[in-house]
Amino acid sequence: MSLTPAVPDGKRPTLADVAARAGVSTALVSIVMRDAKGAGAATRERVLQAAREIGYRPDARARLLRSRRSRLIGVQFGLQHPFHADLVEGVYAAAEAAGYQIALSAVTAGRSEQRAVETLLADRCEALILLGPQAPAARLAELAGQLPVVSVARRLRPSGSGPEVVRTADDEGARQAVDHLVGLGHRDVVHVDGGRAPGAADRRRGYRTAMNRHGLGAHLRVMPGGPTEEAGAAAARALVTAGPRPTAVLAFNDRCASGVLDVFLRAGVAVPGDVSVVGFDDSRLARLAHIGLTTVGQDVARLARLAVGRAVARVEGGAAPGGTGAVEDVVPPRLVVRGTTAPPR
Repeated sequence: MSLTPAVPDGKRPTLADVAARAGVSTALVSIVMRDAKGAGAATRERVLQAAREIGYRPDARARLLRSRRSRLIGVQFGLQHPFHADLVEGVYAAAEAAGYQIALSAVTAGRSEQRAVETLLADRCEALILLGPQAPAARLAELAGQLPVVSVARRLRPSGSGPEVVRTADDEGARQAVDHLVGLGHRDVVHVDGGRAPGAADRRRGYRTAMNRHGLGAHLRVMPGGPTEEAGAAAARALVTAGPRPTAVLAFNDRCASGVLDVFLRAGVAVPGDVSVVGFDDSRLARLAHIGLTTVGQDVARLARLAVGRAVARVEGGAAPGGTGAVEDVVPPRLVVRGTTAPPR
């Protein structure tokens, strides 16, 4: 049999094309592609072989839209956040294992969270997973009244009618970072704040708690910052020019820390020789060989599994994973030590 495709160039092969190639009816091809009963083993193999030869792929989205269910989970994420990219990868794996597909909608500088959510609702998503949402809690509660919503990486007040929450214990992560730095001998540890970003208040509180516990309340210093490289760079420039320069910096996240590192490098401030730097997230940015950032790691795979599990449970009317009835899962962080921390000179 010739392996030349039986359809014109540029045209997507159809069920009819597969049927013509295999010498069977279109209805029989449909049975095979749906993996339904009604086709013998030999016929089934002949149809599948014909489909492979002409490059036919079933249109899963179209099949779902013809049914009463979409089996789609919508995911809102920040396009510029490496940590969100890691989470999306984990969500894809967890959703596929649960028999669901993912629809992505990005938040960018010119595309709001509201627009991102509206797009997902238009796609007939059965549940939403929101990564680091910044919308007001009232808006999130309103959205959760329309369909199941899971908020990831943001603390929300427990509510039976609001979104379910999956997050890292951010305050504990900041405490681990301070404990590490103090254990190395640092006393003057500055925290570059995350502003109003999700998780910022908890990390700020964790920093203060740990510094006070070590008897370093007099050395508390919180610098205005944010979740971006630019915010970290601005804070680092202030530390370099205004002084006094600390011996260690705990940045809000890895992006913020990379901005700090860039300014220190340009100013001739050695890391970790002059100043140690710690990030937060353990994103792929932190793992780059030329950065090698000490950071507080979030368990991305577990966060993704829990988020998808809660979304699927709500859609299918079951209990949340673990059966606790709680509307929040809090995942422990872990410190990842690399090359940007060392004892002070």
